[in-house]
Amino acid sequence: MQQHPEHTFVVDLLITLRKDRFSPRAWGTFFQRSWRVSCQTANANPSLKRSWQKLTCLVALLALAILIGNSLLAGVADTFHLLPGFVFCVVWQQGDLFWHLGLNRSVQSGEFLPGIGAANTLTWLRGLGASYLLARLTGGLATPSGLALAIFLCGIATDILDGYIARRTATQSKLGQIADAEADFCLSLSLTIILLQNGVLPLWVGLIMLLRFLIPLAAALLSYLVFAHPVGFGSTLWGKYAGLAQCLYFLVLLAPAPLLGMTHLLNIPLLSITICLLVAAPIAQIAAMRHGPVKTEESLP
Repeated sequence: MQQHPEHTFVVDLLITLRKDRFSPRAWGTFFQRSWRVSCQTANANPSLKRSWQKLTCLVALLALAILIGNSLLAGVADTFHLLPGFVFCVVWQQGDLFWHLGLNRSVQSGEFLPGIGAANTLTWLRGLGASYLLARLTGGLATPSGLALAIFLCGIATDILDGYIARRTATQSKLGQIADAEADFCLSLSLTIILLQNGVLPLWVGLIMLLRFLIPLAAALLSYLVFAHPVGFGSTLWGKYAGLAQCLYFLVLLAPAPLLGMTHLLNIPLLSITICLLVAAPIAQIAAMRHGPVKTEESLP
């Protein structure tokens, strides 16, 4: 089976990194060569580079609007506390996008897509919301359940729309697969910690939710760094069911006061289903990694 040049390049880098025993110098070479290839990809595809620049400007404007809105509603002091973490997350997010421009290929044809596309734009907006929540956490700020619920609902909407748009416009890509997984991880991580911080999520449940992502991540890193074997990104069917159950459970925990009577009845049954699926999801994910690329939300019918 023919491999893309990016795949061969990554394997070559990983083998070199392993031979040098993961020394600081080897890591420096790893990142320098990766960045050089990213720049070459961007320069060789001007329309894709312009698309990245436009999305970066959009994200920067929205980030500025978030900071202004936070200052007006929560105060300037609150904004100063979250500012360093928020700037770091936004810069990292756009840098990560530039770094992975070479993966903006159609999953059907393998050809480069001319732009980032509407589906990936929605995914990055979900990442922006997660960045704001993470910045509040790193800034030592409490996040009201109402604010967390609003961002979470926006995240659910973009999660539904990005897959739908990608399928309708035939713009499913490996870039979208990785972006979708990263945005979901960051949003789930931030919400889990916020719910723990607010005292509405038991610690043991929060640990299981985090392990759902950390166990497959550890397996992927082991495959990359020890065996120099890249794995497929995405979610299994078990992972999708687990994600859906976790979303519903989060909605129950974040529900406003008038709905507490109804959500209290749903809490225990929904928690039981969520825990079972969260245990099954990483097992299915690791099994899928061993047998090749897994289907993602964008590629599922």
